[in-house]
Amino acid sequence: MTLTYSDLGWSPFFQSQQDADTELTPYRISAVHRDKLTGLSPDGEIQLLPDRLTGEFAVGDWVLANAASQVCERLERQTELSRRAAGTDARVQLIAANVDVLFITTSCNEDFNLARLERYLTLAHQSGSYPVVVLTKADICEDAAEYRIKAESLAASLTVLTLDAKDPDDVTQLLAWVKPGQTAALVGSSGVGKTTLTNGLTGSKDAVRDVREVDSKGRHTTTARYLRRMVHGGWLIDTPGMRALRIKDAEDAVEEVFSDLFDIARNCRFSDCAHSGEPGCAVVAAVKAGTLEPDRVDRWQKLHRDEERNTETLEQSRRRDKGFGKMIKSMKRDHKGRKGY
Repeated sequence: MTLTYSDLGWSPFFQSQQDADTELTPYRISAVHRDKLTGLSPDGEIQLLPDRLTGEFAVGDWVLANAASQVCERLERQTELSRRAAGTDARVQLIAANVDVLFITTSCNEDFNLARLERYLTLAHQSGSYPVVVLTKADICEDAAEYRIKAESLAASLTVLTLDAKDPDDVTQLLAWVKPGQTAALVGSSGVGKTTLTNGLTGSKDAVRDVREVDSKGRHTTTARYLRRMVHGGWLIDTPGMRALRIKDAEDAVEEVFSDLFDIARNCRFSDCAHSGEPGCAVVAAVKAGTLEPDRVDRWQKLHRDEERNTETLEQSRRRDKGFGKMIKSMKRDHKGRKGY
């Protein structure tokens, strides 16, 4: 089947960034390797030579390349999924680009965690992707409906699906959320069934090992991100399981995820209320009245603190990099000055 650029996700947003008389060819990045990129066009798949470090590209990006398969430009992203890198590293780690729908995947067992779901919802709102929570292993859980109710409690309009990832009829529920030419990404912990879902949605045959009885986690082979064509014409990016999702630069997204708490907090007596016992605190009053769960308040405050800390670290890193660059330039000027004598 011959694909068109529209089939690949090309839209007026990207077209407007391309000069009408350019001789460069657009490619959709389907895989990012250590020293090269894999790109897709209506003519098929091709290996591309990047014009910068490959870490600055994400699966789902659109680039323009010349006849020698050299990337000359990366187009502006319509949406971007990213996080702060793990450890003490303050770098931004790209997850995926130009994603329309984010399938936030967890399972109806001990992996289910409201705080983690709220972090992924923050990621979705920050990026501009539409979030859909997918609860797997519903077939082996006696109270799957309770898990769904808990997830739905996070937002009034949140879409939550419960399914058996191995049941083709169940998996087709997801197809309705991704139109032909659109792109979805699967995110979640390892072992919740992302690879099984990918197999069902794309017709691929990636290996999935048996579920371990000790922790109910299926061990699979997903170690990198790939853009795969879905059976109905959409696109899917399966991401490796993430041990930590460190949100940064997402103050507005946190407010959107916890909009109910922010609405209550606006009634606090003091604008800088920390909601930890200050007089006239509307949040504390709502908890005492039983209209607000204290656990949700705790999760909100923790995510807010983490977001602030991660964002501050990024800003400090940028300042250090800028200061280091100035120091190097100064040293070079001094060195040239000494050589001139």
